[in-house]
Amino acid sequence: MCGHEALVITIEDIREGMDRGELILEYQPIVSLATRCSVGAEALVRWYRSGVVLAPHRFIPLIENTPLSGRLTYWVIDAVATELGVWLSEHEDAYISINVPPEILGRGGLEYAAVRSGLRARVDQIVLEITERGVPDRLGVEAINAMSKYGVRLALDDTMLSGANLALLSRCAFNIIKLDRTITAQLIEHLPPPEWLAGLRSLLSTSSLTVIAEGVESEYQAEVLSSSGVQMAQGYLFSTSLPARAFMQFHSETGP
Repeated sequence: MCGHEALVITIEDIREGMDRGELILEYQPIVSLATRCSVGAEALVRWYRSGVVLAPHRFIPLIENTPLSGRLTYWVIDAVATELGVWLSEHEDAYISINVPPEILGRGGLEYAAVRSGLRARVDQIVLEITERGVPDRLGVEAINAMSKYGVRLALDDTMLSGANLALLSRCAFNIIKLDRTITAQLIEHLPPPEWLAGLRSLLSTSSLTVIAEGVESEYQAEVLSSSGVQMAQGYLFSTSLPARAFMQFHSETGP
């Protein structure tokens, strides 16, 4: 096991890390599969701790359903506004997606943070990513549908194309679904196509959903997804996550 994987992390460690300004954002580019042009990015939190960089899965789950969850989300909104606010105003076709945790939906804080940061003015360029577990109650569902009416685009993250996912799509006004990277990994050259691929084609032919495939690592995966109607993708085939300046350069070089 790598040294940083063995680090024991507590909620208090995360709080102190936030207090010390150790969290940063990187941006995972999202590209059009049809043109291979950059269309935007997903904002991802990284934590520099004890000389190593910790990925979100190492600490985000620890703060779910705690006050730090909302604090981190509002910090991300502020950081995106600071790093990319001007850039977004100059690139009106680009967008940035931000992950939203379950417990702050429908509680008013998101709108306050968006207004305070100035991102409310760029509402059509922000996508909020919400996992299936992010809409557990009536307030959450009502918040999602209300935000959609005001022009906020919403993505159902980590989609496994399960019955639960599809049921949620019928209840909430999602514009985008993001295929989980474990789904994408099932696309292996010289092996039969997975069963979910036919269902995805059917879903896309009967809806106006945009689909983003996560974890695309090979040309074969990109070609199969594109031929199935998937519009966008992110993954190492196109780029790793990048600091703000490097992402803006990537977009300049690969954008429309």
